[in-house]
Amino acid sequence: MKKIIYIAILLLCQVTMGQAKKPTLMVVPSDAWCVQHGFTMQFDDQGILTTIPDYKAAFQNDTNLLLMISKINGLMADRGFPLKNMETVMKTINSYAAEDAMRSSKETGAEVAESPVDMLKSTAKADIFLQLTYTVNQSGPKKSVTFNLQGLDAYSSKQVATAAGTGAPSFSAELPVLLEEAAIAHMDTFSASLQDHFDDMFENGREITVRIKRWDDWGEDLESEFGGDELGFVIEDWMADNTVQGRFSTLDATENMMIFEQVRIPMYYTRNGRERAMDTRRYIKELSDYLNDGLGIENKITTRGLGEATLFLGHK
Repeated sequence: MKKIIYIAILLLCQVTMGQAKKPTLMVVPSDAWCVQHGFTMQFDDQGILTTIPDYKAAFQNDTNLLLMISKINGLMADRGFPLKNMETVMKTINSYAAEDAMRSSKETGAEVAESPVDMLKSTAKADIFLQLTYTVNQSGPKKSVTFNLQGLDAYSSKQVATAAGTGAPSFSAELPVLLEEAAIAHMDTFSASLQDHFDDMFENGREITVRIKRWDDWGEDLESEFGGDELGFVIEDWMADNTVQGRFSTLDATENMMIFEQVRIPMYYTRNGRERAMDTRRYIKELSDYLNDGLGIENKITTRGLGEATLFLGHK
C-alpha cells in the first residue's frame, strides 16, 4: 500500500513539474504588413509626425488577417502554447476607453484624467509577441503564401524565435490552409525555440533595462557619498544583490545618470503567502523603497513599455 501511495505521489510531482507556468503570447500583424495594406495612423510626437500600426482598422477591415492569426493560434495551441487573442483584447481596451469617456465625477463633473502617455500605453500587451508577415503569391490560377513569424520578447525587444517559408502553390486552397501548409514544417522548431527561451527565463530571470537619472535641482548626484560609498556604486551593489545570479550589465554611468541592461529579474515573487508575477514596475519599486527608506533619497518611478523603467532621483 505504501509503495502504491509513493508511486502516486511521484507521478503527481512529475505532472506538476510538466505544467510549468508560461508567459503570455499574442500574434500581431507586423508593422511592415500594416503599412503595406494601409492600416496605419499618425500622431504628433513632440513635433515629429510618427506613423504607427492601426490594429483596430486592420481587424475590422481585413477578414483574411483574422483567419491567418486564428490559424497561427491553432497551430501554437496544438503544441501546448495557448495564445491571447489580440482582437478580443483590443475590443476590451476600446470598451474601457468608451466607458471612461462617458464617466464624470458626481461632485464636480470632472472627467477621467488620461494623459497622451496613458493613452499610448493602453495597448494589448503580452510577454512574447509573435509578429506575423505574410504575402499571397499569384502565379496564373495558382496561389501560395510566403510567411515570416518572429517571436519577439516584449521586455528585451530581442528576437527569440523565427519561422519563415513559402508553401506549395495550389489551385483552390483557402489562405489559412495555404499558410498552414507553409508553416507546418517550421512550427516544431519555432515552438522548441520559444520553450528554450521560457526555460532560460525561469532559470536565469526575465531581462529588463533600468535607467537612473537625477533632477537638475537636486543637490546631490550619483558621485555623492551615501553610507560611506558613492551612490552609483551603492546602486550597483543593490543590483548585484537583487538580480538573478547577480546578472546585469552597467552600460553607462556618469554623475547624472546610469543605464543598466540585461538586468535579470525573477519571474515571480511571494506576497502574503501567494506567488505573484514579477514585472518591471514591481521590481524597480523595491529599489525605490531602498533609496527612499534606507538612504533618504526621494525618487519617482516611470516605466516605458513592459521592459524599461527609469528612476528619477531628488523628488517626485
